[in-house]
Amino acid sequence: MNNSAIDEEELPNEESWFEHHAFIVDKGQEPLRIDKWLQVRIANATRSKIQAGIEAGCVLVNNKPIKSNYKVRGLDDVRVVLSEPPRDTEVYPENIPLEVKYEDTDILIINKKAGMVVHPGCNNYSGTLVNALVYHFGNLPQQNENHRPGLVHRIDKDTSGLLVIGKNEFALSFLGKQFFDHSIDRKYWALVWGEPAEESGTIRGYLARDPADRRKSKHYTDPEMGKEAITHYKIIEKFYFLTLVECRLETGRTHQIRAHFTAIGHPLFSDEMYGGNEIRKGTSLAKFKSFIQNCFTMMPRQALHAKELGFIHPTTKEYVFFDSELPPDFAGILEKLRNYVKANLGELTIDR
Repeated sequence: MNNSAIDEEELPNEESWFEHHAFIVDKGQEPLRIDKWLQVRIANATRSKIQAGIEAGCVLVNNKPIKSNYKVRGLDDVRVVLSEPPRDTEVYPENIPLEVKYEDTDILIINKKAGMVVHPGCNNYSGTLVNALVYHFGNLPQQNENHRPGLVHRIDKDTSGLLVIGKNEFALSFLGKQFFDHSIDRKYWALVWGEPAEESGTIRGYLARDPADRRKSKHYTDPEMGKEAITHYKIIEKFYFLTLVECRLETGRTHQIRAHFTAIGHPLFSDEMYGGNEIRKGTSLAKFKSFIQNCFTMMPRQALHAKELGFIHPTTKEYVFFDSELPPDFAGILEKLRNYVKANLGELTIDR
């Protein structure tokens, strides 16, 4: 099993990758271009970054999008959503192979393999997706100053699947705004222990760091305890003691799917951090235990794959959609389950 004590699990929610500023212009303010006005109010934000954000619709004045030549006036209400300013963190390029599903002048779609950390941090300063991006695509925005060049979202180290990368400031801001507004379409496939009571449903709650283990997220019902998290799911295939589900994220909290299904009693298969690496459902037969142990060996990571990604393209303004095949370990587990259930149907009962 995967016994690593520290990976990128201490990373923040992806919503926190975007600064949300709110300003009320001083009553006596003389008319001044908004890009110049904001440049002195947002730390480390360059004028070109601000202009790209304005063009992408990330700056509102009195609840309306404006142009860079707009001149602020006294008592204007200014709202800003921009990707986080650069930090003093150097990222070294590394020649790590990447599976590129799609590329144009604005975006990259990467199919990340399980086991790869998305960006440096928490003792992972090399071998990350960002190190590979800087090597293969050296002109990504903020590449020399920020430890997240081109990134607008992430998936966990041991989760496989699709990520979108912004190749220029405008694309980064335009995509970032969609993530901030929760208008990106994201679907994951997960294998969970047991069978949810409903064929489809919604898990709602509030997620925050688990005080007993800071690497984990914990589900609360009290809105004062965390940030709102919403996961919609539907059952795809049943295996009596395990169930394949499709999850659509409405929010993007840390470990959202993993924490949500643990909270309702259905942790992800082989998810060591959330207790899914132990037999949770099934029979007491020795051959069943042996079968599950073989499955754990075959897939020593949480059974979670970012399968679909859809959004409005920064330049064409058309909806684009991407799908990815399950990786060999995930697909192999499903095939083993189908064969086991077929061969042992008389000994199995539905175990919710």
